[in-house]
Amino acid sequence: MATPSLLLLLADGRFPAGAHAHSGGLEAAVAAGRVTDLTSLEAFLAGRLATAGLVGAAFAAAAHRVAMPETVGSAHPARSARPSDAPVGSPARSGALARLDAELDARTAAPALRAVSRRQGRALLRAGRSIWSDAPFADLPATPGGAHQPLVLGLLCAAAGLSRVETATIAAYGTLTGAASAGVRLLGLDPYQVQALLVGLADACDGTAADAARAADDPPERLPAAAAPLADIHAEIHATWEVRLFAS
Repeated sequence: MATPSLLLLLADGRFPAGAHAHSGGLEAAVAAGRVTDLTSLEAFLAGRLATAGLVGAAFAAAAHRVAMPETVGSAHPARSARPSDAPVGSPARSGALARLDAELDARTAAPALRAVSRRQGRALLRAGRSIWSDAPFADLPATPGGAHQPLVLGLLCAAAGLSRVETATIAAYGTLTGAASAGVRLLGLDPYQVQALLVGLADACDGTAADAARAADDPPERLPAAAAPLADIHAEIHATWEVRLFAS
């Protein structure tokens, strides 16, 4: 049975998966003059939550559903002590995860962001294998660069015994906190005010997670596809910089 501490552990930016090295596109937005203060940071975070946050949370929840198929049809399942009894290497699970990976790839228009998602997936996978060695990581698609980060997160949360909603919450929350922390470093903002900003976005984060958890029952091709074209453009420009503070 999972405990609240496990949820906090996976939501913690200090979890050794490299999230601290990424700004979620904020560094490029700051350089372009589109984020300059607390107000514009709040707008940036709200937009990120409604796009990348929703999509990532839905795919993490869908990967959780694949690992724990007994939760299908319920966006609010009880915590479980272990993932599905299907053996590691299950063709059905491998096929389902491969479909999710392909659909998430299709929703990630910028090549730079696809590379970032897979890079973060590899980092999360290394940490996950060290902690939950019995998780069905072998069923992840053997795509060049590794599986997308939300899929790895979904399997990790299932192995930890977290629910689908908790999985989606961790994913949505992560899209906010990384960029918020980067805002303190890039703009010299008051960290107390930035934390207050995050508190103000808590209800929106919970709502996004709930929507994502419900959507996870849909076929992969019907999962959320919210996009932010300007963020895609910023990501491609950022990838060309020779000197940058963050990896993305």
